[in-house]
Amino acid sequence: MSKSGDQRTPRDYHHGRSPAAWAGTIPVTIAFLIGSIAFLLPGGVNWLLVGISAVIVVLSLIAAIVLRELGYGQK
Repeated sequence: MSKSGDQRTPRDYHHGRSPAAWAGTIPVTIAFLIGSIAFLLPGGVNWLLVGISAVIVVLSLIAAIVLRELGYGQK
């Protein structure tokens, strides 16, 4: 089995315009929106929504790192 067929060849992306960057930024933006709404809801802070938004941030960070290592982002 040849070494060239095992990994994807990274493309030349400019300034974070890569699938890995988008997989990291879009969910984080949504998570911060959810977290902000959780603080503004009447009746106090909704800690469940804050926790959900924190989990989304962590998962998007992991997804961005994995996609970058697979060759879908900048190095």
